Amino acid sequence: MEFRDYYATLGVDKTADAKTIKQAYRRLARKHHPDVNPADAVAEAKFKDVTEAYEVLGDPDKRKKYDQLGANWRQYEQAQAHGGPDPFAGWAVNVGGSGKSQGFRTVSPEHIEEMFGPGVGFSDFFTAFFGGGGAVGQQRAHVPPHRGRDVESPLELTLEEAYAGVTRRLEMRTGEGSTRTVDVRIPAGVADRARVRVQGEGEPGRGGGTTGDLFLRVRLLPHRVFQRRGADLHATLLLPITTAVLGGEVSVPTIAGRLVTLRIPPLTQSGRTFRLRGYGMPTPGKPDVKGDAYEKVEIRVPTELSNAERTHYEALAGLASGGATGTHSAA
Repeated sequence: MEFRDYYATLGVDKTADAKTIKQAYRRLARKHHPDVNPADAVAEAKFKDVTEAYEVLGDPDKRKKYDQLGANWRQYEQAQAHGGPDPFAGWAVNVGGSGKSQGFRTVSPEHIEEMFGPGVGFSDFFTAFFGGGGAVGQQRAHVPPHRGRDVESPLELTLEEAYAGVTRRLEMRTGEGSTRTVDVRIPAGVADRARVRVQGEGEPGRGGGTTGDLFLRVRLLPHRVFQRRGADLHATLLLPITTAVLGGEVSVPTIAGRLVTLRIPPLTQSGRTFRLRGYGMPTPGKPDVKGDAYEKVEIRVPTELSNAERTHYEALAGLASGGATGTHSAA
């Protein structure tokens, strides 16, 4: 075990005041913080070092003990190893404002565990003199069970995937910088902007606490044919003018991927909507309960005519009683 020069770690003089020490710590903590340097073991070690140094120098009582220890640290270590008297016997810190001196208590190791995971603490030097070793620090604070944080992530789905339900394999990044895969089943009928909960796939808990959950925020991608409105699907049916006038049968696609036959009555007007019962989206948890599909007619006018077609249309125009005069519908 080596003596740790906490003043050198923070880059301050031994005469530095509390404000200077705090400023130095904040600057170095920001520079080496794990969030700024992901998967950087060197930065992580430096962050732990400056945190340990500030835990001592930022507390007047701990700093006083550290300054008193100074070059006599090895003597203290040897005295403790041979069962000798504690040079700092009688030194203690008030625990939780109770007025009782029950030995040194610190919460910073808990903070370190929260940052880096269970089992990662301060150095042996800190442990020996400030917590967990020898006569001083025999009563470390107990870390209460703490539930891990929930994690939220976006998830894009096609309308077909939302209709049928789908299993997605997600890659999750852990606090240690590694990755793990999670297979998530998305239920059929899931709605746009719905939150799908995956229990126990969030951040790990501390002190024996339970793991948080993963929440997936669903975003449905635009579809080339259908627009979703609740459990119903809406589409535009481009109908040839001859079919609209004379009637007939047309095949229309469904979100399930198959065609259904729709009977068109004669003289169907543009804007008329046909309902296909049960061809909409399923209800989450009740896949047999489905919405409806709606086909809104739009008359398709030819963009080109053959000579024969033009002849027939001209003959039809001659039979029309209204001539070329336009009309308005009632308001």
